[in-house]
Amino acid sequence: MFIQTESTPNPATLKFLPGEAVLDAGTADFASPEAANTSPLARRIFSVQGVTGVFFGTDFVTVTKDEATEWDHVKPAILGAIMEHYQSGAPVVEGAEGATGHAEHTGEDGEIVAQIKELLDTRVRPAVAQDGGDITFHGFDRGVVYLHMQGACAGCPSSTLTLKMGIENLLRHYIPEVVEVRPVAA
Repeated sequence: MFIQTESTPNPATLKFLPGEAVLDAGTADFASPEAANTSPLARRIFSVQGVTGVFFGTDFVTVTKDEATEWDHVKPAILGAIMEHYQSGAPVVEGAEGATGHAEHTGEDGEIVAQIKELLDTRVRPAVAQDGGDITFHGFDRGVVYLHMQGACAGCPSSTLTLKMGIENLLRHYIPEVVEVRPVAA
């Protein structure tokens, strides 16, 4: 098994491409070792000292490390953990795999929210997946779109610029009711 790695715009996050499917569909975000109880792969990766976050896409794994840890010290152990997992035959996630990630929205803005989700799914999410992350709809209230950033996008120095200059401009262009985009914490 050959696992490729790619840098991301977030210096604390690396993207690992195992060359095999990670999730059949959707994404899975594990912000702590406690959150990883449903994923044998995430548990293995969190066992590496210095790992602070694990995120799965359909064909990649992104791993976030703490500030004090150097990639040269943890990258071999993470590669080993991913390889061991795939050799074990264990599932990546036990039970339900991945989800669209978007929060449900009920109310009078249903048509606007559907347009927001469609633009996110077709224009935004494929681009951020290339960088090892995901951005999902969290809410819409009085013209403000709330988005949840995951994987390499969470904590990325350029995420605010991407959110404001890229995503906000895109949504405002296509949906006049959108006046602002804001990030939300998990």
